[in-house]
Amino acid sequence: MLRYPAALALTLAVEIPVYVAALRWGWAVSWRRAALCALGVNLATHPLLWWLLAPWTGLSAYPLVVVFAEAVVCGAEAMLLAWWLRRRDRLLAVLAIAANAASVLAGLIYASA
Repeated sequence: MLRYPAALALTLAVEIPVYVAALRWGWAVSWRRAALCALGVNLATHPLLWWLLAPWTGLSAYPLVVVFAEAVVCGAEAMLLAWWLRRRDRLLAVLAIAANAASVLAGLIYASA
C-alpha cells in the first residue's frame, strides 16, 4: 500500500496532465489556469479521501467504499471546476471521472507490481 506522499504524487502525476490537456483543448482554458485548477481540485479532495478511507483498509467492504468515495470525489471535483471556471457544463463531470479513473487505475497497477 502506498504511503500518503507517494499516493498524492502518483495522483498528481496522472491527473494533472489529463485535466490540463482537456481543459486547454476542450474548454480553451489557459495552460496556467488549467494547471492551477487541476492541482486545486486534487489538493481539495485527495487528503480528505485518503484519511476517510484509512479506517476501511483491509475490510471486506473496502472496494465498495472506494467506489462510492471516488464517485463523491468526481462530483466534488466537477463542481469545483464549474465554480472556478464559471461554467455550467456537464462534461466537466466526465472529465473528473476520466481523470480519477486514470489515477485509480495507476494506483491499482502500482499496487499489483
